[in-house]
Amino acid sequence: MSSTGMVEKRTIDMIPENERHGRPRDLFTIWFGSNILPLTIITGALGPAAFGLSFWASLIAIVLGNLGGGVFMALHSVQGPKLGVPQMIQSRGQFGSIGAVIVVLVAVVMYVGFFASILYLSGEAINAAFPSVSTNVGQIGSAIIGFVIVVFGYKLIHGLNKVATVILGIAMIVGIVYIPIHGVPADFFTRGGSDWGAFLGMVSIAALWQLAYAPYVSDYSRYMPADKQLKETFFASYFGCNLGSILPMLWGVMVVLAYGGDGDAIIGINSLMGGLGGLFMVLLFLSGSQSNAINLYGGTLCVITIIQTFWTKWIAGPSVRIVIAIIVTLLSLYFALSVSDFLTQYTNFVLLLLYLLIPWTAINLVDFYLVKKGNYHVESFFHPSGGIYGRLNWVALVSYAFGILVQLPFMYPPDYYKGFAVDSLNGADIAWIVGLALTCPFYYVLAKATGQDKLIESVGIPTDPLAGQSPPSEF
Repeated sequence: MSSTGMVEKRTIDMIPENERHGRPRDLFTIWFGSNILPLTIITGALGPAAFGLSFWASLIAIVLGNLGGGVFMALHSVQGPKLGVPQMIQSRGQFGSIGAVIVVLVAVVMYVGFFASILYLSGEAINAAFPSVSTNVGQIGSAIIGFVIVVFGYKLIHGLNKVATVILGIAMIVGIVYIPIHGVPADFFTRGGSDWGAFLGMVSIAALWQLAYAPYVSDYSRYMPADKQLKETFFASYFGCNLGSILPMLWGVMVVLAYGGDGDAIIGINSLMGGLGGLFMVLLFLSGSQSNAINLYGGTLCVITIIQTFWTKWIAGPSVRIVIAIIVTLLSLYFALSVSDFLTQYTNFVLLLLYLLIPWTAINLVDFYLVKKGNYHVESFFHPSGGIYGRLNWVALVSYAFGILVQLPFMYPPDYYKGFAVDSLNGADIAWIVGLALTCPFYYVLAKATGQDKLIESVGIPTDPLAGQSPPSEF
């Protein structure tokens, strides 16, 4: 990796072959380690706490949602070694350079939202361990830790998650086993229900947890050698993210059913773990802080992508990444400090995010695997004219709008909107399933009909000296 000391110098530019390194198994640790954090636990806790589901209904919904959503996450991960650029830069190959700004903005909202949510819970965890430390101070401390990690970048993020995989993995297993050993309420397995609408709601939340990683994953695989280990890349990402998500979500379900209260699984862990509660709170604070680095890192790359879209001759260096990371950190911290009624706001946020991400992931994956079959002219991603992909690609933009519109009758984010088909489905929100099922064939037919698969054969493909160059050390 091109670097000054340990600081990563590359941002959104293409990684040349002589700087590629790492192994597919490194992707297992980054996705396993980064998922063992307070927000994953809280997400699992939504099963009994927000949807009123029983233990078994919650567990089945969590497993189904993660296993299904994880397929899309892992398919995106394979794109990193193949193309050598961050995930959202790849969207220029479908939407055009300016058209891609729409989906990159959605990704920025996602990064800031998850960053703020994790800051909120990290502050709560450290306050539970040390009541003299306010949640606000804890949030600020967590933000600073995440920022420092991002200053160093890719290698440190990967390295910390290798450590987290071991330490947090052991702690999580201890936490899960501890609950039944020390006794659970008599109605632990029977409390709650299995309402079909609530069940599908939890499946959607769990699937979104995996699908939300789609804009992240190539960022952490793009330095991998562009060799034939693509199958290994898929499975390392898939199993790392699924195991790292399902286990803490199960922990969240168990804590809520064993502890009761208002569904706050973090406070529940502190109480249920007895004398070990303080130690677990510190570990959750640290896990949230280091995991949040991936939100800040990805959010920063997305902001740089937006700026570079309009300042086409520029590729940011490490100084720019640091300045933008400061801005994103402050914005996320502002939202974290402003949060009230966390569970309700978080549930609505992830559902709204799901509706916007589904059409993008469908278009991106169909284009990569079925239309262009991984054959892209990466230099065009950085060309002032948009290269062979242009500035605006109406095929992808129309398909994206279509993907949102077909979901409208089936959407049901509480307190915001209710589609007309929801009641006939007993309150079930299946918008994301409909969005995936219809957007994939819609885009495929439109793309093939308009020759999107033939773009790489264009005569006079433009080149751009920015792609793969040694990045600038300053602004």
